Amino acid sequence: MDRVETNEITGAEAMVRMLQAHGVTHMFGLCGDTTLPFYDALARLDHGITHLLTRDERHAGYMADGYARVTGKPGVCEGPSGGGATHILPGVVEANESSIPILAITTDVATGSRGRYPLTELDQVALFRPLTKWNASLDQPARLPAMLRAAFRAMTTGRPGAVHLALPFDTQKAPVGAEDIWADPRHRSFPAEPAAPDPAAVVAAADLLAQAKAAVAICGGGPVIAGAEAALARLAELLDLPVATSVSGQGSIAETAPQAVGVVGSNGGHAATRAVVDAADLVLFIGCRAGSVTTERWRSPPPGRAVIHIDSDPMVIGANYPTDVAIAADARLALEALVAELEARGPLPAQGGTARAKAAWDAKLGDLAPLATSDTAPIRPERVIATLSRLLDADAIVVADPGTPCPYMSAQYRLRRAGRQVFSNRAHGALGYAISAAMGAHVGRPEVKTVALTGDGSFGFCVGELETLVRHRMPITIVVFSNAAFGWIKAGQESGFGKRYYNVDFSRTDHAAVAAAYGLKSWRVEAPDALEPALRAALADGGPTLLDVICQPLHEAAAPVSEWIA
Repeated sequence: MDRVETNEITGAEAMVRMLQAHGVTHMFGLCGDTTLPFYDALARLDHGITHLLTRDERHAGYMADGYARVTGKPGVCEGPSGGGATHILPGVVEANESSIPILAITTDVATGSRGRYPLTELDQVALFRPLTKWNASLDQPARLPAMLRAAFRAMTTGRPGAVHLALPFDTQKAPVGAEDIWADPRHRSFPAEPAAPDPAAVVAAADLLAQAKAAVAICGGGPVIAGAEAALARLAELLDLPVATSVSGQGSIAETAPQAVGVVGSNGGHAATRAVVDAADLVLFIGCRAGSVTTERWRSPPPGRAVIHIDSDPMVIGANYPTDVAIAADARLALEALVAELEARGPLPAQGGTARAKAAWDAKLGDLAPLATSDTAPIRPERVIATLSRLLDADAIVVADPGTPCPYMSAQYRLRRAGRQVFSNRAHGALGYAISAAMGAHVGRPEVKTVALTGDGSFGFCVGELETLVRHRMPITIVVFSNAAFGWIKAGQESGFGKRYYNVDFSRTDHAAVAAAYGLKSWRVEAPDALEPALRAALADGGPTLLDVICQPLHEAAAPVSEWIA
């Protein structure tokens, strides 16, 4: 166990030392009255933690989320009592439902003030209870170190998730025993203490796979979180098994791998990728909840297929499909065990994955090609993604907001390597995520290029963080898909409600001018032939940049969203 030697300390100092002991090097947050002792401890102590002041607690949460996704370390965010605690909630719940460990610390009024109507009082533990994996109030100063250890243990073990700690003002000033300042280094990263599979379940899964004639794997975010990419690639090679992913599962396998099918489901899927799933006689879900989007509301795969389900959360298994073999285990350990079992059996029947995956990609890219090269204005979103695909290095990080950018990225941006390279907030889909999460990702992986894709609706949720971006000189490129509407909702009104467009349109903003006012180098792009030169310049610049791209609106587009196509 790693210990940090100190003299007698206050609760605020103990919080700093416990974060230091757990290997925290960056945190994101916003100051407030109840935070003063904590900030003073951060100012005085030598701890090696860089604190990034944000302009909104929600975006501090999103930054911690993006940081955790690309580093494999818990993200840490903080905010004050009252409004700070309520503002930080969207980032906390998104991370928790996405199995991303972040620690949210919200300072609080003194325990002796409770019930006396102090400014900013609210029941923080009750507020965060349904939104976190674990949460508590640090009412007893002597228990603060133990509660911090419990928080890191909770968020990194089992199914990772978000935790919350309320830090009362009087606890921050109270004495804490220095001898209890230590951390378990296993909980500095995730997944910690992964669970191994039941050997009997592994044998049963291998039996079914050996009997199948047209199996398919569908991966959620679990393989990337678990670091299971190599084991998955070996399984695909061993069986010539086609591997599809959800949006969150992108990166489980390089999408240029012979057996990679790409994204399936209602957001970013295609008729040809759906056909691969529907034709399967066995479906292997890996770290995937088989939710409404991935399965197109539980229509694909159709009922009656054999199902093997691997997940670190046993409550996920069997929730949506009858399951023949359940493997409640870490995705990496389960796949490694399954590969070892299959390799020991000798020659195995091939599942035709290479041919099936190639046919799916050929059909999908064939449909996209005319749109990706279109010279029509407003600019087609497909052309934006195609240009990005040509210009970005294989190790670039791309973060997409859940509106206009997400389906195009999911369908068209073909990952050339496995691992966490692209992501979106697919659990709750709140607008305004991409720019802040990209900032957190850049802090975690500063050596690669990071790009944020956002709609103009999302841009309005987070414009203040452009100042944070400039203050820290982060060389992030932001691409705004500007269509002057909440496009996803307008497309839904187009397809399902008789084109009755109600309260979804707003005036067009000159996002390039707004960005320039904050200090970013920016371009406004309206002509298709101006897109690539502007994007090249933005990506090559050494500072923060923004492209305001006047795009075709979603309700007029051929977006890869099955409910609109239908």
